[in-house]
Amino acid sequence: MGSATSRDRLMKLLEPVTLASGLDLEDVTVTPAGKRRLLRVVVDRDGGVSLDDVAEVSLAVSTALDADDVMGTTPYVLEVSSPGVDRPLTEPRHWRRAVKRLVKAELRDGTSVEGRIVATDETGVELDVAGASRRIEYEDLTRGRVQVEFRRLDDAEDDGEDGDEG
Repeated sequence: MGSATSRDRLMKLLEPVTLASGLDLEDVTVTPAGKRRLLRVVVDRDGGVSLDDVAEVSLAVSTALDADDVMGTTPYVLEVSSPGVDRPLTEPRHWRRAVKRLVKAELRDGTSVEGRIVATDETGVELDVAGASRRIEYEDLTRGRVQVEFRRLDDAEDDGEDGDEG
């Protein structure tokens, strides 16, 4: 079975399992790891994913895999996690979950723009680009990436001037 076929079967099997746990299935990958394989399942939801969420969905995913032959007979290790900061923003829900974050957006015309996500809706995203609002429709985006900030917007609001050095 080809890897694309395997991935498609895994996605089809696991998507209802993750949705039943209140999570979105973002990605599934299988990679060789010595005599075993590593099955990596990436889940997310609005508000983020807790360790308890990961434990719960790991059990549900494991149970579903045990009941199906999609992984065959070769041993594998299951890893369930949430997406990292380097995950590309490709779906409207990714943009929504990154509100208030600084992003670099790549556009279909080959240009890119960097700004802070102010708001999102069903059709696009509004960025604050150097103090000016810019709306970009999802159809004009190829992908975005959250930019790493050493001092986020939330941190700037508490600059320590009120005496709580915390």
